[in-house]
Amino acid sequence: MARSFGRYLSLEMVILCLIELILSFMLIYAMLVAAAVPEAARFHTSLFFWVRPESANLAAMLAFAIGATSVTIGLYRPTMYLQRRRFLIYAAAATLLAFPVTLAVSETLKIQLSHSYLLWVAKVLLSWAGCILLSRWVFALAVRHKIFVRTVLVLGRGPRADRLTGVIRRQQGRLFELAGQLDPAQVCALGPPNRQKIWGLVIAAGRKERLPIEQLLACKLRGVQVLEDVSFWERHLGQIDLANADPNWLLFADGFSSGPVADAVRRAVDIAISLLFLIFTLPLMLVVAASIKFDSPGPVFYRQERVGLHGRAFTLLKFRSMRTDAEAGGGPRWASQNDPRVTRVGAFIRSTRIDELPQLLNVLQGEMSFIGPRPERPLFVEELGRVIPLYSDRTWVKPGITGWAQVNFPYGASVEDAREKLSYDLYYVKNRSLLLDLLILISTIRVILFREGAR
Repeated sequence: MARSFGRYLSLEMVILCLIELILSFMLIYAMLVAAAVPEAARFHTSLFFWVRPESANLAAMLAFAIGATSVTIGLYRPTMYLQRRRFLIYAAAATLLAFPVTLAVSETLKIQLSHSYLLWVAKVLLSWAGCILLSRWVFALAVRHKIFVRTVLVLGRGPRADRLTGVIRRQQGRLFELAGQLDPAQVCALGPPNRQKIWGLVIAAGRKERLPIEQLLACKLRGVQVLEDVSFWERHLGQIDLANADPNWLLFADGFSSGPVADAVRRAVDIAISLLFLIFTLPLMLVVAASIKFDSPGPVFYRQERVGLHGRAFTLLKFRSMRTDAEAGGGPRWASQNDPRVTRVGAFIRSTRIDELPQLLNVLQGEMSFIGPRPERPLFVEELGRVIPLYSDRTWVKPGITGWAQVNFPYGASVEDAREKLSYDLYYVKNRSLLLDLLILISTIRVILFREGAR
């Protein structure tokens, strides 16, 4: 696993992205040269004539634009190659989105083609889609033959090891395969690890279990990965294992730091992005405000107390998406699937996350950041803090409009969902960086486009 963007990236996905980027460049370059060479001269030109620097520069920019669109849509998530139906939908969406991006780049560079402009761009994108389908088919075939699959052996007995074993079994789409579960004392009976084709040993032993240090070190020196289960969760699942991550581990682990320069840059970026979004979405917000007013009686905005940085309360702004009597006769409660309290306009603005736009004002006031854990209501924070260890640690950073949990986990409506989201929130707090914020911002576009996890 390579560490980048404040997290560990799948080496297979990075290689696949580079291969498809090179394929896109070669395809676009060939089509650019073919479009520029007269019909009669195409079969009589020398090889030197095909080396055209201006076409290479343009092809590189167009390939990068298409690749960036693919990353934004989420085509390089580790689970995507197994989900054929979803991959086809996402690839089609990436092609459609890449169309205006490609046009914008071409217009900026004032490209002149010998035939129809739009037709040429459409041909490029359709050809690119075909190359993507071919490369994914080859990749899936390689995975089927276990060329990229990592075989993992879990060392330990008891609930801790059983829980990890169950997680690995459910993570087959992330290129893992469970070789088995052994007592640590049985490591010496494995024989040479390379002969067993074991990629990694994940230690999930309890405190009373003694580890065969010499045998484990020998395995590591032979090239086998040796990981603690907590590190495995963080590196390969993008979460913090709450069941085993005690405060001592959090104290001495890497991360959990942010300097004044990074904080100042993050604040400047928050202000710039919020102002830009307010300016460009102002017409949309006016239409939404009028629609809410005509759809149901009550105010346009919904004000609610939330818990922010270091546990300080602030008033969060949203477009009202529920009836004014949504909590009449009872206390606060989570929204449910197809919640009857949601209005007609509210259903749309919640699924598209438009109801979150007024929180840009909270960001400008410094109460929120653009990226961070979602702020919860004080009552929920108090209840969840009693039953979920480390829950209050998520308030060490400013809450955000979007975050790592929002792009990796659907809407939470139970204590168990809150526990799962906290594992992502603590991962963000531990690995927070400007590049990870950029990755979350890009992933949010995918979440909005496909309405992932909205209620």
